[in-house]
Order: sequence, then structure tokens, then C-alpha cells
Amino acid sequence: MTAPLNWYALYVRSRHEFVAQEELRRKGIDVYLPSVKRMSRWKDRKKCIESPIFPGYLFVFLQAYQEAFLAALRTRGAVSLLSLQPGFPTPVPSEEIESLKLLLENGDDFDICPSLQAGSRVRVSRGPLKGAIGSIVSKEEHYMFLVNIDILGRSVGVRISADDIESD
Repeated sequence: MTAPLNWYALYVRSRHEFVAQEELRRKGIDVYLPSVKRMSRWKDRKKCIESPIFPGYLFVFLQAYQEAFLAALRTRGAVSLLSLQPGFPTPVPSEEIESLKLLLENGDDFDICPSLQAGSRVRVSRGPLKGAIGSIVSKEEHYMFLVNIDILGRSVGVRISADDIESD
């Protein structure tokens, strides 16, 4: 019997996210590095650069056994797999990863927020984010739909119309 495949958060050294991502791919490990392209400005030029949404973290899709964990940790830049119980990496729910992918592929303008305890759990019922699960909070005069990655204690949010959501 094979161990189930789960997403795990991999903590990497500062500015090693893309290096670790490439090496994990070469090893045949499914990896997801949520990132965005942003315009960066220096004194003499502007350049569009890709930046991780969660600096220092990426997600790996692994079977829940020691050899798979060690293969991921033996990657250049890898530090540790996040765990709530020492010695046992904590899986990240697949729905959080899928909702994050949906938001990044279809959201225009989003904010990265600390994970919020308040706020109802909702599902987007229509539009390009249809099916994404997260929470809704009020920010100034707008509503923000947040996809929470609980193990990182962070959320990614995008402005949304209250008409586009339903309670989960």
C-alpha cells in the first residue's frame, strides 16, 4: 500500500525559492511556488521581476513517508518542512493550494495579509474565482476574499463583490 500524496510547506533559505524549485523539479518532485510578476525600479532602469508571494516558502507534493521528506530536504536551499508536531511534517490541505492557484491565475489586484481569525468561511459562487474557498473580510469600503494558508499564518486576498460569494 502506498502512502497518500499531500502538499507540504517547505521552508527555504532567503532568496533560494527559485533555485530550490528548479532542483526539486529535476528530482521529479511536484512543486508549486506561488509568485507574481512585478515592476521593479532601480536608479538607471525598470525591470519586470518574478517574486514569491510567500518569501522563503514553496509547496511540495509528496507521499507521506520519510524517504520522500528526505529527498525534498536534500535540496539546495531547503531548510525544513513545516510541522505543528516536531518530526512530523504537517500537510497543507489541497483545497487551500487549489484555491490559491485559482486566485493567482484569475485575481488582478491582491494583498498578502496575516491570517485572520475573524471572518466567515466562504466559497466563490461565480466569476473567474468560482469554486475557490476562503474567508471574507471587510477592508475599508470593500470586501476582501482571502485564501488562507494556515500553516504559514498568511493569506492572499483580492477585492470581491459580496454578490459573488456564498457561505461554505
